[in-house]
Amino acid sequence: MKNFQKPPFQERAIAVGFTLGVHAIAIVGLLYLGLSKPPEPPKKITTVLVNPADLAIPVEAAETASTQVAEQIQTTQQPDVTAPVIPSSPPPVSPVINPTEAIEKAKAEEVAKAQQQADAKAKAEAATKAQQQAKADADAAEKAKQQADAKAKADAAAKAKQQADAKAKADAAAKAKQQADAKAKADAAAKAKQQADAKAKADAAAKAKQQADAKAKADAAAKAKQQTDAKAKADAEAKAKQQADAKAKADAAAKAKQQADAKAKADAEAKAKQQADAKADAAAKAKQQADAKAKADAAAKAKHEADAKAKAEADAKRKAEADAEAKASAAKQAAEEAAQKKAEARKIASTAKRDFEQKIYRTWDIPMGSSGKKATARVTLTDSGAVASVIVNASDPDMKASVEAAVRSAAPYPMPSDPDARREARSFTSTFTAK
Repeated sequence: MKNFQKPPFQERAIAVGFTLGVHAIAIVGLLYLGLSKPPEPPKKITTVLVNPADLAIPVEAAETASTQVAEQIQTTQQPDVTAPVIPSSPPPVSPVINPTEAIEKAKAEEVAKAQQQADAKAKAEAATKAQQQAKADADAAEKAKQQADAKAKADAAAKAKQQADAKAKADAAAKAKQQADAKAKADAAAKAKQQADAKAKADAAAKAKQQADAKAKADAAAKAKQQTDAKAKADAEAKAKQQADAKAKADAAAKAKQQADAKAKADAEAKAKQQADAKADAAAKAKQQADAKAKADAAAKAKHEADAKAKAEADAKRKAEADAEAKASAAKQAAEEAAQKKAEARKIASTAKRDFEQKIYRTWDIPMGSSGKKATARVTLTDSGAVASVIVNASDPDMKASVEAAVRSAAPYPMPSDPDARREARSFTSTFTAK
């Protein structure tokens, strides 16, 4: 669209030129009216004495000449009805003069009157012409002003239309921007919700793992404490047994010494009776004591070895039980983690499948007259979200074609980042109902 609006300096130049033209016309008219000659006042009549003999023209000839002059003036000069009326002062009373003088005076007055009328007519014509010129100039100025006003109105209308068009374009752009911003906000909100859900799932998984680790640590600590307590108890029992054995040995030695002392005293008292028997008895008793001591040492050693063997077997049994329990706990924890991971992967895949269905619904061009009809689609995707295969079952061929086209148009689909969830989401079956 052309812009008919002139620059501000051109409009200002037109206005200044128009104003100067009007002023120039007014000044010229005033100068013309001011510089024109004003009406001449009537000439002063003077009396001249003339000799009648000097008059060569008789009275009739004078009257005839006067009549011809008047006719000539009347035929050449038409009275102007628009000429201003020039006031004249009443003629002064003069004494009676000669008829010849009266004729000349009448001629002079007629000539003067004719000249005055001609001057008045010329002035009136000039004034009329000046008025006509001023009126023409005023009309031209008015026409120029009207044209300028019309042009200004057209320019204003064009400018208003341009502004309206610009505003409409700006409004359309703003509306498109608002729609784009709303869509971006919705996408960002959906993405933020997905991220929040994923973060919540990750936090829940991390929390569950921390709880499992804490439980395993607590179980291990309790088990270690039990083992430590059992070991301390066994050590205390072994130490008490050693102390009992040592006390028994000491008691046996003390008793043997008492017996030896008693026997020595008896032998000393019966020395006189039979020194040989005392020596034999002493030797036999010493041998018996040595045998008893050897037996006691052997029994103590056997008992110590049996205790050590039983302790080693108990420690080995406890270690085997601890290892078996640890393996069972680890296997149970691994199974729980695998089950939890599999459940999370299924949940993520289920969410992704719902998103796929919503995306297909958004791109689905539902055929006319298919309200209430259903179509089932079995879709297989690649790891990148592209359609590997799609099989649609529907009684209506238009429904079948439209659903298949929607499934392919909605690709690629946003696949989950988790490998298990992505593997679960690669194939899904959905039923679409036309509304």
